Amino acid sequence: MPASIHGASIRHRLMLLVLTSIALIWGIALFSSYRQATREVSEWEEARLAELAQILALLDERNLTTLANARIDVREEEKGGEPGANNSDDDDSLPRDALFQVRSANGDVLAGSPQLRALQAWDLPVPPASGAQSMTLGGQAWHTFTLRDTALGHVVRVFEPANTRSDLVSGVASRIARPTLLALPVLALLVWFSIGWSLVPLKVLSGAIRARDINRLEPVDIGRAPTEVRPLVDAINLVLSRLRNSIERERAFTADAAHELKTPLAAIKVQAQVALAEPNTALQRVAMERVVQGVDRSARLAEQLLLLARLDVHEKLSTVPLRPSAVAKDALLANERNARQKNIHVTLTGDMRAEINAEPVLIGILLDNLLDNAIKYGHTGGNVEVAVQHEDGQVQLTVRDDGPGVAPGDLTRLTHRFFRATGNQATGSGLGLSIVARIAEHFGASLHLGAGIGERGLAVKVSFPAYAGTD
Repeated sequence: MPASIHGASIRHRLMLLVLTSIALIWGIALFSSYRQATREVSEWEEARLAELAQILALLDERNLTTLANARIDVREEEKGGEPGANNSDDDDSLPRDALFQVRSANGDVLAGSPQLRALQAWDLPVPPASGAQSMTLGGQAWHTFTLRDTALGHVVRVFEPANTRSDLVSGVASRIARPTLLALPVLALLVWFSIGWSLVPLKVLSGAIRARDINRLEPVDIGRAPTEVRPLVDAINLVLSRLRNSIERERAFTADAAHELKTPLAAIKVQAQVALAEPNTALQRVAMERVVQGVDRSARLAEQLLLLARLDVHEKLSTVPLRPSAVAKDALLANERNARQKNIHVTLTGDMRAEINAEPVLIGILLDNLLDNAIKYGHTGGNVEVAVQHEDGQVQLTVRDDGPGVAPGDLTRLTHRFFRATGNQATGSGLGLSIVARIAEHFGASLHLGAGIGERGLAVKVSFPAYAGTD
């Protein structure tokens, strides 16, 4: 084969498999029919020899002697058969003369075909019972039938050459095989067109996809697709839907990111222009400090955007067993200055030995964002609690405050990118909880938002699968 079956087209593979299967089944059927025909012809011939032996047993010695010197042709049909009959398939064209020998009760030969002497079969021992036998005489296969006539005491033996390739059997096999051989090309043609017609929906589908513009991502519709093609169409439409949603998210993300970056950049530009135009050194210093703050804000926003981009492409990160309490201590130290400025009391409680399997830097960013939000949006002189709990195979990391909280209608939108709850005056990009949600999703954790300390403020609970080695 010029190409492997796996690399060939579906049409060629189906043709090969179907025709091979049909040819195999027909071959087995033809062989079985030939064997059956051979068996039936053999039984038929034995029945004829038995019938001939019975006829010979009824003849007297004079008629037997006359018949022994004559020719007994046991062919079913001679070449040509009856006029006008088409017997070319089952003619017995080869001569088949039957020989016989009749013995008396005491074993004397009453009559026999002279040819038996030439075949050295005249004095063959007589079988003890009636029945058929096969033997070789003069280098040729023969069928014999022995009949013991109990009434007269005669023993009749009939000999017939065994034509193993009998014209009759060959004719039967020919009649069986000829329609099969004639039908195979016709069947192959029908199978070829049937398979081609069945594969038309695939051609229509490929044509519809090939003709698609790069900006057309609506579902593919090819009408009533067959059951076997429908899963492929559904899978393609699912991919197109996911691609369309992904592109829409990226477009929205790009637009929102550009909008969020534009604000601090504009502020930086204004403060830089003020610093250049202001002759007062003290005012210039204030303007430059605001420039630095704007740069810091822009840098933090850029870092958050890059982190979200890494998480969106599902970049595989190496993980290690770690204790959230240890990461939380580092996050508390990093946010200590901001908490002190607002006189906010921050505490860490819970199971200090609980472990999860995660990436330390991302868990640090998650906690840093939660603490930053809790401190930023909490009220002056308030409280922030960080709790670590280990129960039911989960390690729950909770950060809650007693600030003004979030309106119930805004809770479901807090994890959306660039969303900021109404009424909040603190500066921010609206990416903090979105990053927390994506990090939690990345490590198979669940995120729950609810009321904070004393049913005030906001509580964010992230439930991680506990590390298997945790006691």
